[in-house]
Amino acid sequence: MKKNIFVIDDDKMLRDTLALGLRKNNFNVICAESAESATQILNRISVDAIVLDRMMAGQDGLSFLNQIRRTGNKTPVIMLTALSGSENAIAGLSTGANDYMTKPFQLQELILRINNIINQQTPKQSLNTLPNGLSFVDNEFFVDTGDNIPNKLLSLSNEEKKLLQNLVTPVGTIVSATPMVAKRLRNKINGVLSNIDIITVRGMGYKMIHNQAVKK
Repeated sequence: MKKNIFVIDDDKMLRDTLALGLRKNNFNVICAESAESATQILNRISVDAIVLDRMMAGQDGLSFLNQIRRTGNKTPVIMLTALSGSENAIAGLSTGANDYMTKPFQLQELILRINNIINQQTPKQSLNTLPNGLSFVDNEFFVDTGDNIPNKLLSLSNEEKKLLQNLVTPVGTIVSATPMVAKRLRNKINGVLSNIDIITVRGMGYKMIHNQAVKK
């Protein structure tokens, strides 16, 4: 599964270059030009790692990082900066960055560091913790059909099963998929569960959401 990387940098040329390079290396990339817009995006989606510029117009990277850490967001962060020196690295790491790189830098080194901080993270959610009504046993998904009634096997193709596994680890993860597979899975989910749905995130992929109200 492709990992979702969030690039936050007010330098458009660098931002676009990073996005292009990361996409060529099999990452999904979301970009923001400021900490303010990044905050709004993070309120809607979850990502696997953040590449964060330290010196930006408006809210700076350190302040933004401190803000998301105080809200409990533990997404791994690599801070990029033109500020060298151990004191600056200490400031970034002590604020909550997982890694710290100075500009200029090599793309391949950044990719290695991204993979490293992602791999160091404990999975946010396993397939043992699923939305209400859905369970995963012996590599199959089942739907809770009620008290004292055996759970019903959710009949899925291999592609649909893989997509569902990616969508629920954790719920809210944006996953790329072919529209046909996503549509088939959505129809099957909508046919048996009213508390969750699969929506399209334009230009990025699909994600599972919790419905606010039970469907009639």
